[in-house]
Amino acid sequence: MAASKTLQQLGLTAADGRNPNITGIAVDSREVKAGFLFAALPGSKVHGGEFIQYALRMGASAILTDAVGAEIAADELAASDAAVILTDDPRGAVAFAAALYFGAQPQIMTAVTGTNGKTSVSTFVRQIWNLLDLEAVNLGTTGVEGSLHLPLAHTTPEPITLHRTLATLSHEGISHAAMEASSHGLDQRRLDGVNIAAAGFTNFTQDHLDYHGTFEAYFDAKMGLFTRVLQDDGVAVVNLDDPKGAEVAMIAQSHGHELIGVGRDPEADLCLLGQRYDGTGQDLLFKWHDRPFQARLNLIGGFQAENVLLAAGLVIACGEDPARVFDTLGDLETVHGRMQLAATRANGAAVFVDYAHTPDAVSTALKAMRPHVMGRLIAIVGAGGDRDTSKRPLMGQAAAENADLVFVTDDNPRSEEPALIRAAVMTGAPEAIEVADRAEAILRAVDALAPGDALLIAGKGHETGQVVGDTVFPFDDCEQASVAVAALEGDRA
Repeated sequence: MAASKTLQQLGLTAADGRNPNITGIAVDSREVKAGFLFAALPGSKVHGGEFIQYALRMGASAILTDAVGAEIAADELAASDAAVILTDDPRGAVAFAAALYFGAQPQIMTAVTGTNGKTSVSTFVRQIWNLLDLEAVNLGTTGVEGSLHLPLAHTTPEPITLHRTLATLSHEGISHAAMEASSHGLDQRRLDGVNIAAAGFTNFTQDHLDYHGTFEAYFDAKMGLFTRVLQDDGVAVVNLDDPKGAEVAMIAQSHGHELIGVGRDPEADLCLLGQRYDGTGQDLLFKWHDRPFQARLNLIGGFQAENVLLAAGLVIACGEDPARVFDTLGDLETVHGRMQLAATRANGAAVFVDYAHTPDAVSTALKAMRPHVMGRLIAIVGAGGDRDTSKRPLMGQAAAENADLVFVTDDNPRSEEPALIRAAVMTGAPEAIEVADRAEAILRAVDALAPGDALLIAGKGHETGQVVGDTVFPFDDCEQASVAVAALEGDRA
């Protein structure tokens, strides 16, 4: 636990000038203890001001909120002796306060944003650092991985959890950390106060419109990484091949950041010149400025080259020698649930699991697999409930246009009727085979594999549960693929 600090030491000033000692910070009134700072933040459904009264009862010595929160709890605040901090940006204020309260972070940190590829890039960054004998972790969708392992509830944790975690990593000797920067996390100021030395951009396609409302708002949220979070002397590493790449590069440079361009663009600093595919991976030819390099990637999918080179660019941006960085690429391992080889049939047909849960990601994954596959390409797709409904037909369409055989099944239906979600996906893939039960869909797709074929199970990737209603049932696509292969091969033994 961090030592107590005064309100002013946390960069905060109470309206009446009071400066109490703060013994902890909370955004959940149920976690408040005597001496805590409670941050009452605006929410999508309920304003945190509704819970100020409970925080005061628990002994909060300071309340951080906006004008709306103060109005909601005006009577309770007037009757208490708690210090009150009013700000138009309570989310940003609590993030910086948390950074000062916990007071430590790994010395070198990167963050990567984009619709797809964040987990892969951040994991590859961490793997490269580890291969260079540096104590490093990646933080995001898969938790904290690397030199230290910790669970995380969100891709980008709320700032108190995040800064507590970063302080723990620093105290445990972790010198380098690579973060995923989700659009939700950036929009809600969760990364504010993190000392980001280099920031990466992967791509921009449709996702999370249920939250952001428009493509413009979604893009603006992601750009917060470059316009607000990245240090003034930081480096932006940008995929110039993406349609938004040039705009991102311009935004970063307009804020004074050094730029490392990555991609097939001849003007890219780290330029991919060629790829050659085989059944187990690919060979790359690329150049760093004018110097050519060649590397072997034991990774399936052409887009993995883009992810790896972006990761290499981030590590170089943080000060590592380019030639040493490139020497590590042949030792990189598949990220769990990202184009992961889950099982192989006796006839040689392979089953892959990938987290592709957007139309662009499904299309990209299938197109990337095609050069590695001699026979048919089979795909399993679905769509999550309580999320962007407009992408459901596009999910089916992406699979139908790029695979030879498609199975549509349930993903995480959550509170929605699964059959209605499947029907929406099927409108984009009318020739697909609909199988409600995901385990049965995997079994039937694996059974359809002939020599030379390959199967992509898309949507859930690393997840180990399936959300139906309010219940999370144990379910692992990789495990189900292995079970299906074992069952079918056993039947034929």
